[in-house]
Amino acid sequence: MGVSTFRATFRAINSSRSGMTQAEIATKLGVSRGRVGQLASAGPPPERAFFGTGQVTVSLGGKYEAGKGPDQNPSEVVTREDLDNFEHLRKLLGGMKLEAEYEVIPTTGIVNLNRDNHVVVCGPRLSPIVAQVLEGDDNLRFEKDRAWHLLDRKAGKEYRSPLDEDGSPGDFGYLGRLPRLDGRGTFLYIAGVHAIGANGVVHYLENNLAELCREVRTKRFSTLISCRYDPDTLAVLESRRVTPLYRHEG
Repeated sequence: MGVSTFRATFRAINSSRSGMTQAEIATKLGVSRGRVGQLASAGPPPERAFFGTGQVTVSLGGKYEAGKGPDQNPSEVVTREDLDNFEHLRKLLGGMKLEAEYEVIPTTGIVNLNRDNHVVVCGPRLSPIVAQVLEGDDNLRFEKDRAWHLLDRKAGKEYRSPLDEDGSPGDFGYLGRLPRLDGRGTFLYIAGVHAIGANGVVHYLENNLAELCREVRTKRFSTLISCRYDPDTLAVLESRRVTPLYRHEG
């Protein structure tokens, strides 16, 4: 096993099985406990650059409290799925020695995209600014007819959520690095047809980040992810990429 593969395997086990001791991880990898200790104390992996160089801000789409309208002074809240997304992202970033905080995008959908180290988890229906940026993607986009869905314009293929088709526990999500409005950088964008679709994207990042970084580094791109989840716990069981990694010019 090569050094880079060894380190990637270590990080995957350490991330997905955070309750394991170093001795147990050593047994799993077939190496000494001392070697595991060396890897655990090593510097951040190269995938860190995919998210940024400092503390990461994760912007989550806000909604009014259930059953309350704007005239009732409701609080702006985020879904259970999005809070779960933040926790998974926080742990993933922590493994790369990056701290993370989240903010709630107000129900107006106004969010400052002109920031470094920024991840946005918010569907275009909740933010007109995000919807405007997504219009610049010539390959993939959200569309709505009888229901919201994703469209691969290049392949001429629609991706409709199983939740809307037959009620089965699955969804699709969009993952991309998109341009800031000021033209001075990019932000990482995650959204699902439904909220759970974003969880599928985060699950994909947890399990495929090293490979994704080798392909796109910090350049602009977009792709679609499918996921299947447990309907009782909402835990994502599997995720996979269903379209090419579309590289964006510029």
